[in-house]
Amino acid sequence: MSVYSELFSYRELFANLFRRDLQKRYKGSALGVVWVLLPPLILMAIYLLVFHVLWRPSSVDRYPLYLLAGLATWVFFATTVQVGSRAMLDNAELIRKTRFPRQLVAFSVVGANVVTYVVMLAILLVGVFVLVPESRATELLAVPLAAGFVCFVAGFTLIIACLDVVFRDVEHLIGALLLPWFFVTPVFWDWSLFTRHETIVQIVRYGNPVSPPLSAIRDPLWAGKAPRLVDVVYLVCAAVVALALGAFTFRRLDDRIAVEL
Repeated sequence: MSVYSELFSYRELFANLFRRDLQKRYKGSALGVVWVLLPPLILMAIYLLVFHVLWRPSSVDRYPLYLLAGLATWVFFATTVQVGSRAMLDNAELIRKTRFPRQLVAFSVVGANVVTYVVMLAILLVGVFVLVPESRATELLAVPLAAGFVCFVAGFTLIIACLDVVFRDVEHLIGALLLPWFFVTPVFWDWSLFTRHETIVQIVRYGNPVSPPLSAIRDPLWAGKAPRLVDVVYLVCAAVVALALGAFTFRRLDDRIAVEL
């Protein structure tokens, strides 16, 4: 698809946009890249206190690792989607003045957040290797699965970035949906909690495009086992569909983007 192949053709421009987004994120910050780790660690501490100390809704083994592995993937998704929804609007002046593949603007946001995701995954991989010997044989499976999830997020981000130019309510809708979306994603809870209403549980589980990928990435790290085949297939299909819909949406709206901006 030319929409994605232009990432290679205009790789120098993409690298400049990527560096700009990365530098802008930490400009003037005393802690710099440490801010990559603070939000998920603070969330983990709060959820450990509530769901592991004060109230134990399930007997999940190695719950801190279970929680951190889920938070790493969720934080990457939520942050990228929220910032990416405004990617075109925030770069309106650049888009109006310069003729270049506009999708690079959305992809630079994804790239900047991939850096934080890689840092979190690297720390998880080292921690798993040291603390969970039974996961050493499987933990590297999380890497290609995470790469597939990045592809899904890239396609999804391109869709909402384009739609937000035409329909300015999209960014507000995304902001409103992320909180309930978080609670129906198995970040701090496990599916074993739900023993009733099996049909509803399966609808919630597979109707949420983040849930199976998150489980697929977490299983090799936390449980020391290969991910469920259905979750891997779901992840691959979700990534392909998101990339295809992203390319389709961009081609349909590319001409309108410059006009609307």
